[in-house]
Amino acid sequence: MDSIPFNKPFMTGRELAHIARAHERGQLAGDGIFTAECHKWLEQATGCSKALLTHSCTAALEMGAILGEIGEGDEVIMPSFTFVSTANAFVIRGAKPIFVDIRPDTLNIDEQQIEAAITERTKAIVAVHYAGVACEMDLIMDIARRHNLMVIEDAAQGILCSYKSVPLGSIGDLGTLSFHETKNVISGEGGALLTNRPDLVKRAEVIREKGTNRSEFFRGQVDKYTWVDIGSSYLPSEMVAAFLWAQLEEARAITDRRLAIWHRYHEAFASLEQAGLVRRPIVPEHCSHSAHMYYLLFPDLENRSRFISSLKEAEIQAVFHYIPLHNSPMGRSLNSDLVSLPITESISDRLVRLPLWLGLEDFLDRVIHAVIEAANP
Repeated sequence: MDSIPFNKPFMTGRELAHIARAHERGQLAGDGIFTAECHKWLEQATGCSKALLTHSCTAALEMGAILGEIGEGDEVIMPSFTFVSTANAFVIRGAKPIFVDIRPDTLNIDEQQIEAAITERTKAIVAVHYAGVACEMDLIMDIARRHNLMVIEDAAQGILCSYKSVPLGSIGDLGTLSFHETKNVISGEGGALLTNRPDLVKRAEVIREKGTNRSEFFRGQVDKYTWVDIGSSYLPSEMVAAFLWAQLEEARAITDRRLAIWHRYHEAFASLEQAGLVRRPIVPEHCSHSAHMYYLLFPDLENRSRFISSLKEAEIQAVFHYIPLHNSPMGRSLNSDLVSLPITESISDRLVRLPLWLGLEDFLDRVIHAVIEAANP
């Protein structure tokens, strides 16, 4: 019997041909025709002022920290239930992450707790859209406006998702996307910065190009380019962009197939939820998602561990997710006086992610049967 992995990267079939075309054109170093196509697609899909491909979502977050002028002694409010890059991007600038608990329903930052965490040192709020289900952005944006704070959307899992019909990543001042191989649309590693404020576009281009005005030079706006600001090499190669373009061409079809798998899971496990054995994901009516993941919440750590072990015996890989950042060695060193975040800690102990990848359709009945068997005591 074949084992079923948690993830299996999907290729549309045009990726290698696009890479070969980039090679034939003699441009592999980035910002070629495929990068331009990706930028155009992202701008049209999200409505942002400017999209810029980066070599990772981490890089896009780091650019966001620079654009937000985050520095030594500043504070940035974010959830603890997130990937380490969300915090690292600001910590390397000298800022302190202020962790806020999450909502028990969507597992997003609890918007009702944000205002109490604001101090005179607060510079930004990072809204992490967990599983592509939107944070409550209306209240977050209202809080930010009243306190003159920047909002950065960590929409790593949120491509083609929306909040009240507005695409994720296009609501805050800045948005970030991921194209890591575990995401819906991939380029191996990769990401994008979405700039929603026109006044930040020029500097974003400079920061991405090692602090130079090289982009303006290639547009013929200056007769030579030079070092004008801080920055780094944040742009990906044209080979990465070529691979990504093949994925973006099929992004909506990919999303439709993933949603079909997600809904099969959701319907199949309704009886487990009714029996009190698990809790299924909750998606508010005003949020649309793209089936980045399907997870189940178990009553406690013991039940989750038993479930994962049972699936392993059935040769099906299911995994837990984030270890809360506030309980990590680095998180504790930055926040020695941090109080408990009970929802975050509870969710981290109880959540299991199930396999969800294109091609899983052929094995879905087997996975569903194994999950039901393993979840029953």
